[in-house]
Formats: sequence, C-alpha cells, structure tokens
Amino acid sequence: MKVYIETLGCVRNSVDSEIMAGRLESAGHLVIDEPEDADAIVVNTCGFVTSAVEEAIDVIIDLSEHKKTGRCKRLIVAGCMAERYKESLVEEMPEADFFMGTGCYQDIVEIVEGRKTENGIILFPDPLKCTLQNADTPRILSTGHIGYLKIAEGCDRHCTYCIIPRLRGKQRSRKIKDILSEAESMIQVGVKEIILVAQDTTFYGKDLNSGENLGKLLTELSSMNKSIWIRTLYGNPDTLDLDVLKTFKSHDNICHYFDLPIQHASDRVLKRMGRRYTNEFMSDLFKKIRKELPDAALRTTVITGFPGETDEDFKILLDFIEETRFDHLGAFIYSDAEDIPSHRLPDHVAPETASSRHEQIMAVQAEISFKNYQKYLNNTLEVMIDDDDPNEDGLYHGHTKYQAPEVDGYTYVDGENLKSGDVVKINITDTFDYDLIGDQI
Repeated sequence: MKVYIETLGCVRNSVDSEIMAGRLESAGHLVIDEPEDADAIVVNTCGFVTSAVEEAIDVIIDLSEHKKTGRCKRLIVAGCMAERYKESLVEEMPEADFFMGTGCYQDIVEIVEGRKTENGIILFPDPLKCTLQNADTPRILSTGHIGYLKIAEGCDRHCTYCIIPRLRGKQRSRKIKDILSEAESMIQVGVKEIILVAQDTTFYGKDLNSGENLGKLLTELSSMNKSIWIRTLYGNPDTLDLDVLKTFKSHDNICHYFDLPIQHASDRVLKRMGRRYTNEFMSDLFKKIRKELPDAALRTTVITGFPGETDEDFKILLDFIEETRFDHLGAFIYSDAEDIPSHRLPDHVAPETASSRHEQIMAVQAEISFKNYQKYLNNTLEVMIDDDDPNEDGLYHGHTKYQAPEVDGYTYVDGENLKSGDVVKINITDTFDYDLIGDQI
C-alpha cells in the first residue's frame, strides 16, 4: 500500500511519524510524499492548544477529499488530538475511518491494513503501557542532516494549563546505551546535528533511579563524534542541574544553547500555573548560566492572558524579559479549554487584553533580539547550512550553534557550492531583528 503521513505540531510528533513510517516500510508498504496517490492517509495531530486542534480539523477535512478524488480508502487520525477527544471524535468527524491514540504507534501497520478492528474504529490503549521506542525501532528520518532524538516520553508535571501528561503519561526515560545506539545510526546516515527532545529534557534519567542523567548522556553523546553538533530542546528551569554546565563547557560540539520555557515571571501567576519556581530563582539561574558560559544563547517561551493575570503581573513579566534579555523568545496567548484545570480558575482575561499584551511582548523582544545580535557583527561564526539551493539573492540559509533550526531566525551565507549539513565559517556583515548575514571565509 502507498501511505501518506501528514505531521502536525512539534518535532516530538515528527519523531512519532518517522517511527510509523519506518514500521510501515518494514512491513512492505511505501510511504509517499503526496496524498493524491495514497491508498491510506495518516494525520498525526497536535492537541495542545485550541489553534492546533482547529488546524488539525481543517487538515483532516481537506485530506478526506482524497477519498472522493483519489485512491484513498482509509483515513486515520492519530496523535494528541485523537487521544484528547477520543470517542467524541467518532461522531464529530465522520470523514475519518480510524482513530488511534498516543499509546499505539506500534500498531500502525495493522491499522493501515485494516486488521486492527477489535475496538471498532478506535484504539486508545493506556500510553503508560506503550512500549518505548528503542534503537532497533524502525524509523525513517525525514529531516536530512538534522536528527531529532527523543530521550524520554511523558511528563510528571501538573501544570494547570497543560494536558500533555494525560495524553502521554508519566515520564519514562530511555537508557543511555540505547540512546547512543540510535545516535550512532543517525550519524551513519548523514545526520550532522543531533537534537535531544522530550517533554522535559532536563528531567532526563531522574525516573530511572540508576544514576543516569542529562550530563552523563551529553558527555557520552558528544564523545562519539566531535564533528556532530549536539543540542537540547524543551528543558525546564527547576530541573536543570547546574552541574551540567560543566559538561557544556568541556565539550566544544555541545551547543551553548538553553531552551528553558519560563511561562511567566510573576510569582502569583506561576503558582496558579503550577510551576515550581519563583522570579528570583529564575533570575539567579540565568545569571549563573551566563557567568559560567558567557556566550550562551537563552531561549524561552511565555504565556500571557493566563486567568488572573493582572496589569501588575504583566508588568512583572515584561520587566523580567527586559532585564534577562533572552536571545530567543516565543510568546503565546493563553488557550482555554474545559478539560484543563486552569479553566476553573477565576478572573479570566479578556481576549483583546491578552492580544494587546502579546503584541507588547513581541515588540519588546524584537528590539532585544536586534541589540543582542549586534554582538556578532564583524565576528566569525560557524554556520551549518540548511538548504542546498541559494535564494534569489544568491544566499544560502543556515543556523549557528546559537540558533535552533526551524525555531529561531536564520543566518544567511554569501558562499559558493554549499550543501545541507556543511559547516562553514563566516564573517557577520549585518544583523536584523531575528536574522544574521555574513560572507563565507
């Protein structure tokens, strides 16, 4: 069978889709790039916020047209949205033929082939009973020279705005030996940058009670091949062990890049969010990181418009952003839903107020980012090229160790005969709000 997989949401979802593709091809099926020729279509959905759910619904309805105009005989809805809304989707989405939750990616072959029918058209096993992927799990990498390596599944937190623990279960970390084996396979097929992902990467190993932790994993991983860049995403301020900074400092191929979503800076709002730290704790943490690693790039995300957020709370957040001067920052407007605890909190913020606050944050951050990038002007940086073809101005685009691919801005390179995955040195000649530009040396 020819199968098309549409992936929505974060890169952790992309890993799940790559595993589904690997299982399908191992079973003799062909995963294709266009839905028009597919016998079966799988939509791997995100269900974290309302906008993601709305996008998923639109995509599913659009792709269902291929059942009328193409070869498609089976439309499968997978992932977080399916897990979140479960049986209710059966009545609300007649376009789909099967619904599978986050705990049954290993069953994708039987589902595509129509052999998984004991529960009718739904399959939602307990995510905690799902077998963790391992180095032997079939997987087809789809991101070229960038490889996302999932080191754990699930989350032990109880943030009031988040439904992920219910969709993915408690955190289960993989063993270091198994992770290293998968990393070696990635390197053998041409991956030049390995990006560690999980729901909470800085909590890695703490559920194993075996002494395995992020520092040990990074040490082993970075020693495998000195030319491979190593990066971590999706950390958390209160689970970052400061001892790991020594590991970052002693291995040149570990990117000095810290993705630590704070969500807010008002102690009152943080408590309502279920976040287990304070404004003072975060301020001290970021100062310690920059003292130990002066070149470190700090990335965070924040939520504005959370229930009960007052003008004073917002001012505290804005002041913290201006004082910390994050290199990269994403801001989100609070997304409400009846099935999350924060829905029951009093004093919900008016949408127009939340939108106005979001605009203020992004305006402040644009100025901060522009000024931060000035430090690179006329300096030499290494850039990993992300595209084989230059743009209409003859420039290649890539990223430095201080920019995560597809997440932060680009670094544009004036060079010749460059290919994806090449690492070149450039002299930075100009800076913008979120991008850099330079000449190959």
